[in-house]
Amino acid sequence: MDKGLHFMLCVTAAMLLLRESSQTGEKNDQKMLLHPNLGFELRGAEGGLPTLTVTTILEDPYVMVRSAELEGYCMDLLKALAGMLHFSYRVKVVGDGQYGAVTSNGNWTGMIGEILRKEADIAVAPLTVTSAREEVVSFTTPFLQTGIGILLRKDRVSQEMSFFHFLAPFSKEIWTGLLFAYVLTCFCLFLVARLSPCEWNEPKNEENHFTFLNSLWFGAGSLTLQGVTPRPKAVSVRVVAAAWWLFTIALLAAYIANFTALLSSGTEQLPIQTFEDLVKQRKIEFGTLEGSSTFYYFKNSKNPIHQMIYEYMDKRRDHVLVKTYQEAVQRVMESNYAFIGESISQDLAAARHCNLIRAPEVIGARGFGIAAPQASPWTKKLSIAVLKLRESGDLDYLRNKWWESSCLSQSRDRWSPLQPQALGGLFLTLGVGLALGVIAAVVELSNKSRHAAGHLKKSCCSVFTEEMCTRLRIKENTRQSQETSGRANA
Repeated sequence: MDKGLHFMLCVTAAMLLLRESSQTGEKNDQKMLLHPNLGFELRGAEGGLPTLTVTTILEDPYVMVRSAELEGYCMDLLKALAGMLHFSYRVKVVGDGQYGAVTSNGNWTGMIGEILRKEADIAVAPLTVTSAREEVVSFTTPFLQTGIGILLRKDRVSQEMSFFHFLAPFSKEIWTGLLFAYVLTCFCLFLVARLSPCEWNEPKNEENHFTFLNSLWFGAGSLTLQGVTPRPKAVSVRVVAAAWWLFTIALLAAYIANFTALLSSGTEQLPIQTFEDLVKQRKIEFGTLEGSSTFYYFKNSKNPIHQMIYEYMDKRRDHVLVKTYQEAVQRVMESNYAFIGESISQDLAAARHCNLIRAPEVIGARGFGIAAPQASPWTKKLSIAVLKLRESGDLDYLRNKWWESSCLSQSRDRWSPLQPQALGGLFLTLGVGLALGVIAAVVELSNKSRHAAGHLKKSCCSVFTEEMCTRLRIKENTRQSQETSGRANA
């Protein structure tokens, strides 16, 4: 009994020791804790590893506070870099909540200022690489590419549709091809019906039901999926009709699908497609983040449209410039306001808030990089590590992870009219069907001519020519032309 109790005590003590060791290793290797007094996020304070002070800014989805911990795209990126370069770090949120801009007295604010004042070793945040910042700090290879876009609210920017908005699902080339296909098919119906012996009993005395006007009516009725007369009887005419029916059904399905996508996307309803449209209108106010690189991009631009945008924002600085990105998104959702900022952040806002949309035009291609002091040895190491993460696909994985859309019915792919390449196979199928119908009509007429030639004891070619001239009503014209020429010779 004593031996059994002693064995159970030993097993219990061993399990407790293993559990404590596992929790300690997890804290040292994986878990990132927010220090309540210092406001730092500590990670991997193992002995022998260099510790970097990292400054960042709270912005969804780059850095967010969840359950007393910091998480987001930049935190995952920082964790991956620390594992590759073998360093520990502590993270602090920038004190003034700014990215970094130079003041009138020459001092820098935000994360750039903290690096210059040696309050931080590196800045891992959605920090745009600009020439002004590059003069005072060093940037790594960009880990994200972006540009400058316009964030709008859908119900604020919608306007009346154009009078011919129903033509938008197809491009001009497709509408032109559809008109040509319609006329060509109707002509083939008319021709095949006249050549085929099955479409009339007595060509000399009877009028064929498939006149050209009736063929046009038949083709138009098929476009609306309505049964119209005359009804085809010959196999050749039915082949042409079946090819046209297949073409119209597929075309109508493509039109309805694309028109539905057009109405749901709202892209064509935007009166503000470009920055020039933004300047010309007067109903919607617009602005950007105060002291951001976007603001200075318009200030330094020589483009007249960009200069007008800067003058508008500068004159109304206290009213249109916002302090934080969250404030900008909230203002767009609640008022007549358009936010000018990083397109990649606007894509996230449109993915999280389904009533927001980014205008199509994006200018000023730029990138987000990690900032460090100019003499820092970490700049090149971090650049190489970022390149390795990009080559391995880890950066794409992080991009998809943190930019996942919550709008199930909303696609981030921009709507565009269907181009000829999308329906090229459909037009080719119609062409093959028309060719088969014409060949079938010629075969039908040839078979009848061969039988008639046996009874009349004439050559098959002469009978075939007479039958074709009779059906096409060109025999009388030929005789008249021959009589006219004979009288002229006399």
